[in-house]
Amino acid sequence: MRQLTRLLLVLFLVVISLNGFAAKGKSAQDAANDPRLKGAFRRPADHGWIFVHLTGSPSEIGYQHGFLLAPEIEDLLKVETVALTHDNNKDWQFFRDAAQKMMWPHIEGEYRDELQGIADGANAAGIKLDVWDVVALNGATEWSYYVKEYDKLHAMKSPATTAAGEHCSAFVATGSYTKDGKIVIAHNNWSSYLDGARWVIMFDVAPASGQHFIMDGLPAFIHSADDFGINSAGIVITETTIGGFSGYDPEGVPEFVRARKAMQYSKSIDDFARIMKEGNNGGYANDWLVADIHTNEIASLELGLKNVTLERKKDGYFVSSNFPINEKLVREETDFDVHDASRSPNARHIRWEQLMAENKGKIDLAAAERFESDHYDTYDKKIEPDERTLCGHVDLSPRGYQPWQPPYGTAGAVQNKATTAAMAAKMQLVASAGHACGIDFKAAPHLEKHPEFDWEKDVLRDMDSFPWTLFQPAK
Repeated sequence: MRQLTRLLLVLFLVVISLNGFAAKGKSAQDAANDPRLKGAFRRPADHGWIFVHLTGSPSEIGYQHGFLLAPEIEDLLKVETVALTHDNNKDWQFFRDAAQKMMWPHIEGEYRDELQGIADGANAAGIKLDVWDVVALNGATEWSYYVKEYDKLHAMKSPATTAAGEHCSAFVATGSYTKDGKIVIAHNNWSSYLDGARWVIMFDVAPASGQHFIMDGLPAFIHSADDFGINSAGIVITETTIGGFSGYDPEGVPEFVRARKAMQYSKSIDDFARIMKEGNNGGYANDWLVADIHTNEIASLELGLKNVTLERKKDGYFVSSNFPINEKLVREETDFDVHDASRSPNARHIRWEQLMAENKGKIDLAAAERFESDHYDTYDKKIEPDERTLCGHVDLSPRGYQPWQPPYGTAGAVQNKATTAAMAAKMQLVASAGHACGIDFKAAPHLEKHPEFDWEKDVLRDMDSFPWTLFQPAK
């Protein structure tokens, strides 16, 4: 069966090569011999994930990425064109123009080359797009922040759907809280199911400069975007967004550039904090959880635009669920009510604190996997998958997740990752696509029951749940 799958993959790549290169007067053999593809490969889907190994210079890594993931990039471009234009009441050209005029001047050469390489590789495989499409895709997680500032500047009222999604549930623990006294870290990605069902690329990147790293991500993205990754210096990174945040500096460095650079070049927690703070534009404002497996130290970098707080520990934990921590940040940069226990971030924060207390001294990989599938609603005080549980199911909630999602919105936890210090030393992690709890999402029945989401029908797909699977760099 595995041999058949590999054969089908080879045939698939030959077909896209023939389609793309025939248009340019080149042969499939030319494609196979292109020196930019040397050392790169794509493995067949494994429990819902696509594993891609990229290596070389920035332009080579980009070209490999664009060529090997061309069908997925074309698909995601359709998804984001539908989602971003609907949510922000702006056409796709608006985001392309902003990518070129606002973002591009603040992107350093290394990542310009990689972004251009992605466009070139996808073009070679027969997909029509350009570098501005690729940059606009990479900025997907921060466009809502920019649009709010843009509309304010131009005396326009942003639609209610222009709300930064409050994404993800995560924790990191060490010392007396873990079973072996070493670091354990886990994260699940909350997103719209539109892009969440596509958030299944496992990137293994060996760049010519910086650290080798492994991270989850989306096709065409040079950063993880949700974010979870491990680099060869022993730095493990994740985050969740800051709830109710607004603010954006168009003269700053795009968040996706800083996040990628931090993943690639950090050798310490200090490195990570410095890179993320330099040129901070406020886009995709997060509480970053970082671990250094060599010092057994963990940190929380709450990175607002005006207010930045770095806290570190060698014994204890940090939990993150879109619940803002710094009181000054809450007051000056958010509209967040920290006292409303019915809100998803607050309810999940309470649940994290409960789980940390109940499992002190016992947290290991199995516990992390269990936490990410947790369905206890602390507000209703019962087990019920909804928008207030760590394994989020907005689609099952009559309340939705306002203002991000209306009742029964197609969103929630879309995939999960976890690792330990011992695993991270080998750059290993486990990941599960879909809901970790095992509940599948089926698009057609949901749209039939909730026709208000018919605008999604052309790009909404089923999102099945898969078992936890081990990933590590290619040998």
